[in-house]
Amino acid sequence: MSPLIAVKKPTVEIAHILQKHLEDYKRQYRLGSEHRKILSDLLNCRTAKMGGRVDRCDTCGSLRIAYHSCRNRHCPKCQHMPRERWLAKRQEEILPVNYFHVVFTLPHELNAVILNHKRLMLNCLFAAASQTLLRFGKNEMSGTPGFLAILHTWDQTLKAHFHLHCLVAGGVVADNAKRWIAFKGNYLFNQRALSLVFRGKFMQLLHRACQSEKLKCEREWYQSLKNTLFAKNWVVSVRDPVKDPQQVLDYLARYTHRVAIANSRIQSLQDGRVTFSAKNRKKNRTESITISAVEFIRRFLLHRLPTGLVRIRHYGFLANRNRKAHLSAARVLLGLAPASPSAPASVEELMERLTGIDLTACPCCHQGKMRFLAEIPNYWARAPTRQAVCAG
Repeated sequence: MSPLIAVKKPTVEIAHILQKHLEDYKRQYRLGSEHRKILSDLLNCRTAKMGGRVDRCDTCGSLRIAYHSCRNRHCPKCQHMPRERWLAKRQEEILPVNYFHVVFTLPHELNAVILNHKRLMLNCLFAAASQTLLRFGKNEMSGTPGFLAILHTWDQTLKAHFHLHCLVAGGVVADNAKRWIAFKGNYLFNQRALSLVFRGKFMQLLHRACQSEKLKCEREWYQSLKNTLFAKNWVVSVRDPVKDPQQVLDYLARYTHRVAIANSRIQSLQDGRVTFSAKNRKKNRTESITISAVEFIRRFLLHRLPTGLVRIRHYGFLANRNRKAHLSAARVLLGLAPASPSAPASVEELMERLTGIDLTACPCCHQGKMRFLAEIPNYWARAPTRQAVCAG
């Protein structure tokens, strides 16, 4: 019988925590339909229940069984390939200019409202931040800036922390795409001024939602919340610019296609308690956090996104509708040659680029190539006689 090839897995994964303690969680909390879908996908990702494929070495005959990924955007094991494909597309759009990283953060006093009205409130966050940057581009630079916004909903301890990471190109397109005006040096816009406008834009959107009853609330409660929010300084952070195009891509890779926690951060699962690493930015060090497994699952599920909500959005001259034309015009204004699109990479090429592993090479004889042999349908993969090791 041909040998099967095993691939080593991390010691503890989110799926392991769910397998052991999901029933404990369900005794304390109710699961909605969208939660059930996420949990089902994470539990079955790269297992026999997803089906898969069988490859065979054309030299020694070794077999490799690879089970399919769930492709759920909340799954920490399924984000690498989508991220690399997304970054490959962005590579054609990066201009050789400074890029500014701006973070728009909502006050924690809004957390309960957001968690109960995610689609409405997160769309308000995107709208308020984008309107703020577009207004500053028009008023201070007399043009249209180009930027993308990436939603994050967590902090390092998995608690709710709603914020947008925006990457702003270092210039604006002006005079009907006839002129490029670059930002001067390391300066984008004044942080304090951005914060005030962002707060005003968001509160205006919140007021409209209450008036239209999209957000149903009592008048006294809303007035109290409004007073609290206007009394706070909203956090908008403009960080040092990223200057090299490759650094821009590396920068994007840190923030796109992220989930609340990666499996690599989970250190142990013991006696119903989970220990994971977390960066303490105030003390500039990494610490270990230990919480119950039920609390870990609760915090993880806080970051479920509504079905269909787009968490990476483009604005200004990078907006989807006219991005190609605007980028072509910007390249002409900057004296650059037209962008040359590259052919999309295969899974094997992406894996070799990411890990240095050639998926087509046989790890048994190191001479042959792994060739597709058969597809494993779900009903076959469930059979006990077909259980095998999942190959990433």
